[in-house]
Amino acid sequence: MPILNRAAELQDEVTGWRRMLHQNPELNYDVFQTAQFVTDKLKSFGCDEVVGGIGRTGVVGVIRGNLGAGSTIGLRADMDALPMTEASGKPYASANPGKMHACGHDGHTAMLLGAAKYLAETRNFAGSVAVIFQPAEEGGAGGLAMVEDGMMDRFGISQVFGMHNMPGLPVGQFATRPGPIMAATAEFTITVKGKGGHAAMPHLAIDPILIGSQIVAAFQTIASRTIDPLESIVVTVTKFHGGDAYNIIPEQVQLAGTVRTLKKEVAAMARERIHAICAGIGAAHGASVHVDYDANYPVTFNHAAETVLIGDVAATIAGEAQVHREIQPLMGGEDFSYMLEARPGAFIFIGNGDSANLHHPAYDFNDEAISHGISYWVKLTETALAA
Repeated sequence: MPILNRAAELQDEVTGWRRMLHQNPELNYDVFQTAQFVTDKLKSFGCDEVVGGIGRTGVVGVIRGNLGAGSTIGLRADMDALPMTEASGKPYASANPGKMHACGHDGHTAMLLGAAKYLAETRNFAGSVAVIFQPAEEGGAGGLAMVEDGMMDRFGISQVFGMHNMPGLPVGQFATRPGPIMAATAEFTITVKGKGGHAAMPHLAIDPILIGSQIVAAFQTIASRTIDPLESIVVTVTKFHGGDAYNIIPEQVQLAGTVRTLKKEVAAMARERIHAICAGIGAAHGASVHVDYDANYPVTFNHAAETVLIGDVAATIAGEAQVHREIQPLMGGEDFSYMLEARPGAFIFIGNGDSANLHHPAYDFNDEAISHGISYWVKLTETALAA
């Protein structure tokens, strides 16, 4: 089964929605205009329920099928943008300085809206589908906020599914895997307090820059000497701030970074080693080292039966040869993980073609993927909710 004819017919209309969203990006939970646009569209489609304010600014639309009673599945898209300045050069580039849809959430939202329009027209399924539009994926844990707001129980959702675009994967192809598909994330901030002094008299100071540098170097041993080489872990320092002059040793410096893992026990070991390394190096130099460690999104874990289902559905749209069922996990994080902890489900990637990478100022969602994404959501609904 190729792209649905109706999905192809919706291509231009949905592209218009996508580019409007791209031009008007909003951040975190402050997606008020985007959420209102989604709400208005869902109501215009004739959804049976449209509820806003879930997880602060999330929106859920419910569409009931015409084929009798059944369960309810959830289909999720994210709405928020990134705090970046766009450099795509597109005529519909961001009109909001310092804000940009650099991860394709505009495309995700538009594709799910297109699918909702189709499903509200046809209703060729049993039970109900809940289309979920989530705020604050980019670090704000909007997925957790919606779950904690009772979304799953309120709408009786029994399974939940998500989709994200993937630059480098050709348009028309899909990729997924059972088990861990994206990493758990954690963030750390480390403050090293030493003793300031004259740069020409380092023996009278306790140099926090030297100490911080040793900490950065020692962190490299977590992956290379602490964790089993067959396990996956990333420990990356992304900030190092300190000092204001050429001839002054500062009182303190601050480091920050991220940890990415695919297993809870590996995450726990990394956290323990970060604390131990900081304490040991600080003590060796007579410095105070304070660690703030924030375990963030959990592992995005695809459930076995649902992963088979989404792979089979993707194959009906793209052909089996265009569906990659055993991709390597990505070390990026995704707060759809919270929904997969609450209900069985699975996450899939859709090809974005030869575009700039995610979170790059030149990135743009590939509108050619829209009809493929709409077809996938529709076929998934009709398959999971077959009478």
